[in-house]
Amino acid sequence: MEYKLFEEFITLQALLKELGIIQSGGAIKAFLIEHQVYFNGELESRRGKKIRIGDTIDIPDLKVDITLTQPSLKEQEEYQADKIEKERIAKLVKEMNKGVKKEKQKTSSSPKTKQAPRFPGR
Repeated sequence: MEYKLFEEFITLQALLKELGIIQSGGAIKAFLIEHQVYFNGELESRRGKKIRIGDTIDIPDLKVDITLTQPSLKEQEEYQADKIEKERIAKLVKEMNKGVKKEKQKTSSSPKTKQAPRFPGR
């Protein structure tokens, strides 16, 4: 299997999570205890191992062989465009949330005129 790496590196934990081999980042410790993972032919037990283009990851008992490759120029351009768009949307959402938060503060700062209902005792 080939994995196209768009950044300088990816950690072993992030790679396995992104490929769906593990469900969460917390599952990596148990996974590394239960399975032998080879990084460029050597046994690897560090979840934070940085993996770069040209490196290979082998997990023999799952029959998984991953090679990190360089994406094409077109793929890199698409990735950068997507990244810029995600950052733009995140900024918009942040601004919208600030406005909502301010509105909530304005309404909650006004004195409460309505009291909680009281029920007669028996």
